[in-house]
Amino acid sequence: MKTILLTSNAHCSPFGSSVYTPGHTQVMSEFSVSREVALLPFVFYLLGLSFGPVLAAPTSETFGRKVVYISALPIFAAFVIGAGFSQGIVALIVCRFFAGLFSSPGLSIGTGTISDIWPPEKRGAPMAAFITMVQMGPALGILIGGFVTVTEGWRWTQWVILFGLAFVLAITLGMSETYKKVILKKRARKLGIKGPPEPERTTAETVRFFATKTIVRPMHMLFTEPIVTLFDLYVAFNFGLLNAFFAAFSWVFENVYGFGTGVTGLTYLGQAVGSIVGFFIILSVYKFYWVPHARRLKEEDGGAKMAPEERLYIAMAGAVMLPVS
Repeated sequence: MKTILLTSNAHCSPFGSSVYTPGHTQVMSEFSVSREVALLPFVFYLLGLSFGPVLAAPTSETFGRKVVYISALPIFAAFVIGAGFSQGIVALIVCRFFAGLFSSPGLSIGTGTISDIWPPEKRGAPMAAFITMVQMGPALGILIGGFVTVTEGWRWTQWVILFGLAFVLAITLGMSETYKKVILKKRARKLGIKGPPEPERTTAETVRFFATKTIVRPMHMLFTEPIVTLFDLYVAFNFGLLNAFFAAFSWVFENVYGFGTGVTGLTYLGQAVGSIVGFFIILSVYKFYWVPHARRLKEEDGGAKMAPEERLYIAMAGAVMLPVS
């Protein structure tokens, strides 16, 4: 059930980014703005997704995963409703930004939650499913958004997100905590066991300490740890390229090839198929290389663990195939 929750969250968050783009031409007409301005609600949703993890990930390691999911999802839904009822472009941009911000835990703490509930030797399949749903979200979002825009109008692209959120929130309410540190603290409190002494801080000191952990430390790592910097740049480029397609494909296929708004969404099925193929490639590598290799190291080298770099072979192949494709 927890894995279903994680993959559903992973799907819903990026789904909400692309589902809007087919309706941006109607937004242009209704609010009398240029195409560039009409695409800003899409851009600001992505900005919200990028800023959200800075807060969501450290918060989940302080207060637990469940409280972050349960607190963020209703606020996400509230701003989606606000976007659907917006009567001006400014209101739409603001609501979309905060919708993206509060949808981000679905991406930022999903992999951490998988690590909580699955041991390393069994983590390959759920992690592959999680990443696949992240990739499938925007592809299906723009496909569904195209036909919904044609039949019902652009505001229904937001109501579609709410249908998915209702399902995700329902299964989230039944979720139990997964973060080990928080579980042990609650268990100790229930048994009346005192944990390690914690430093006494005033409210201002607590806020300052938490802000340092959540904002300063990640930024410090970004600019001082080369491996973090390079990974961030590579992932940012991949997601930037992917999301650039959502704005560009609609213009190219509608204006150059004469596709309709709904049919243009079908051009993204290639990405969905590629994501499924990638899922099976990851599973194959996991089953036929990672697991046997990890078992062999454990048996022959006295419990040695596989080097983290050995998990990058698929990424190395993808780094070459991406520009080729």
